[in-house]
Amino acid sequence: MDKSELMQITEALLIATPEPLTEARFLQCFDSAPDISLDEIIEALRQFYKESDRAFQIFKIANGYQLVTNKEFEPFVKRLYTRSSRLRLSQAALETLAIITYRQPISRMEIEAIRGVSSDSPLRTLLERHLIEIRGRDEGPGRALLYRTTTEFLQYFGLNSLQDLPKLREARELIQDEDESLV
Repeated sequence: MDKSELMQITEALLIATPEPLTEARFLQCFDSAPDISLDEIIEALRQFYKESDRAFQIFKIANGYQLVTNKEFEPFVKRLYTRSSRLRLSQAALETLAIITYRQPISRMEIEAIRGVSSDSPLRTLLERHLIEIRGRDEGPGRALLYRTTTEFLQYFGLNSLQDLPKLREARELIQDEDESLV
C-alpha cells in the first residue's frame, strides 16, 4: 500500500469513528502493519488539509486522533445542534467532577469530606454519562470504591491527557483574576 492510499484509508477511519483513532485501533484495520506509522500519516494529512484550506483539522485527543472543525466555523456547528443534545451537568456534578479530576483516584467519603454534602446523586450522574469510572478499591478499612475520570471525559473536554489541565494553582489564579475584574 502506498502513502496516498494509506492517507485515504486513515481519513475514512477518522470520519467513521466517533472516538479518537488510536494506533491500536488503526492497526486492527489491516492484515499486516503498514510501512508508515499512524503519526506519519496524520502529519501528511495535516499538511494536506492546511495546504488545501479545509474547514477541519486533526487534533490529538485522548491518546488518539480526531477530526475537529476549525474555530471560525464554531458558530455554524453550534447552530446545527440543539441545546438539548448538549451534555449538561448540575453544579453538584461539576464540583464532584472537578474534585475527582484533580484528586483521582478518590473515594466517595473523601469527595464528601471536601464538598461537605452527600455526593451519591452527582456520582451516579457522572457514572451514567461515562465521565468517571470505578477504578479499584481503597486499601483502608471498608475497602471503599475509588473513582477516576475516563477517556470520554478527555474527549468531552478536548484534552489529550490530564496533564493538559491547568494546575490547581493556575486555576485558582484565573478564578481570582476573573472575580477581581467583576468588582
